[in-house]
Amino acid sequence: MSQYVNKFVYICKMNFYIEKFKGIHPGIVLDRELKKRALSQRPFALSIGEHPQTLNAITKGKRNLNTSISLKIESKLGLEEGTLALLQTFFDIQEVKKKLTQNTPNMGILRKSLFWDTDIDQIDWSKQYRAIIQRVFERGNELEINEIKRFYGQKTINEAFKKASVEPYMIYKNSDAILQHN
Repeated sequence: MSQYVNKFVYICKMNFYIEKFKGIHPGIVLDRELKKRALSQRPFALSIGEHPQTLNAITKGKRNLNTSISLKIESKLGLEEGTLALLQTFFDIQEVKKKLTQNTPNMGILRKSLFWDTDIDQIDWSKQYRAIIQRVFERGNELEINEIKRFYGQKTINEAFKKASVEPYMIYKNSDAILQHN
């Protein structure tokens, strides 16, 4: 009977641990755990038979935690088997969801040449909205400007132009008909 109680308590602890850190890169959780236990990364990495650079990249969130390393770490730290692997899985799920729900304008309308100086796939459309709006209103055609209006909405466009230090330079003489941002 006591083995079932112990297993139940252990499962509850693991579920709490996973729910608490769900969606966070397991390397960040590992770094926190190592600091909490006052363990240095290099000696710990060597103790589990891994290169210190590998462990450092994992704790910085620059590298995913594979199952074999996860098992070594869990064994050494006395964590429930699979805890870090599950955290990696939840992190991967969150990253895929971010990519799927990333809100972007219709790229069939916007020319890539508008953003010649950057990788268009790396643009954060919500953080860089002012520069994007400014760029499209300066260099875009009527269809592209209308797509940006549709994507951001008039309120965001007005806000971007209020915060802009320079009004957009318009190639078209009839710029008031295109802009309509005031």
